[in-house]
Amino acid sequence: MVLDPYRRVLSVPGAWQFSLAGFVGRLPISMVSLGIVLLVSSASGSYGLAGTVASAYLLANAVFAIWLARLVDRLGQSRVLPVAQLVWTTALAGLVWSVQAGAPTVLQHVLAAVAGGSLPQVGACVRARWSHVLDEARAVQTAYAFESVVDEALFVLGPTVVTVLATSWHPVAGLATAATCGLVGTLWLAGQRPTEPPASREQVERGARPPMPWATVAPLTVVCLGLGAVFGSTEVVTVAFTEEQGAPALAGPLLGLWALGSLAAGVVTGAVTWRRGPEVRVRWGILALGLALLPLALVDSLPLMGLLLLLGGGAIAPTLIATLSATERAVPRARLTEGMAILHTAMGVGIAPGAAIAGLVVDDYGASPAYLVPAVAGLLGAAGAWLARAPVTSRP
Repeated sequence: MVLDPYRRVLSVPGAWQFSLAGFVGRLPISMVSLGIVLLVSSASGSYGLAGTVASAYLLANAVFAIWLARLVDRLGQSRVLPVAQLVWTTALAGLVWSVQAGAPTVLQHVLAAVAGGSLPQVGACVRARWSHVLDEARAVQTAYAFESVVDEALFVLGPTVVTVLATSWHPVAGLATAATCGLVGTLWLAGQRPTEPPASREQVERGARPPMPWATVAPLTVVCLGLGAVFGSTEVVTVAFTEEQGAPALAGPLLGLWALGSLAAGVVTGAVTWRRGPEVRVRWGILALGLALLPLALVDSLPLMGLLLLLGGGAIAPTLIATLSATERAVPRARLTEGMAILHTAMGVGIAPGAAIAGLVVDDYGASPAYLVPAVAGLLGAAGAWLARAPVTSRP
């Protein structure tokens, strides 16, 4: 059966526990930036201020995520995650207070930056645990496929929850829920010592810190930048497209079809035994994504757009799974969390320029032509993929 490979990896002792903790702990990734916008705009009446505060949070996260992941590799998840979580929770609470109290905007930006910079890298830590508890490459691929499906669920569920709470209950409610989920999930994950990868501090102190295989990681980072730009631009253009069609309420369902296509393909990817290595699948997957987005620029029908988004979404999860699998094979275990964080950060960094460029094209040429922005982003990511060297097996 299709689900048998997932059943096998989740039956590994401690596996479903750390995966579930990781799901809860990384819910803030899809909730906080939107929650900040909703809170600040509600309190100040300014979407401009809301955007800059949220940008401070996202920019600081992009700057410090890799350093924090490197610290996790060196000292261990059980030591770093609780401290980072405490700083993040405190800073986020301070941000909520400063907004509600009408504190100077400089303080709001500072607290947002501290929160963003200290956000625990839960997703990278969970994938590092899978690599630690599983020995077979196929099993690791299945586990990464499962986590990619979880990520899809996060980004469908999180924004919906934070919006409903902030608009129907109280502007603070969304961020309070995100903070609670982050605190509970991250501390639960950090407390699961039997599945924690060993720290590499001893190797570092002996001067044996293994090098990062940049010949593989750098091109894969370009792939993830492209994926991030695809995500950010597609969301903006789809919202604009539905508005042009006179049905703005259908933006959510259309993006839901996009996510559904990715989720379904991710489930299948984890259940299949692939003859080709992940580096080959990255190349063809990101190329297929870019090409699948090209016809959207010619579409002027909501049903047809939904069908094409569903089909195009089918290239997302397989590409991301293959990218992470290639990284897992190439990066030394002592730096695996750092390697995963590099890719996750690249995706996050790519979202903002993708969304911004798409918005400019929408303003000048309309929504349908703006679908060329995610298509070009995907093709640029494909160019990076074809430059990647075939990864070697991870070194201890």
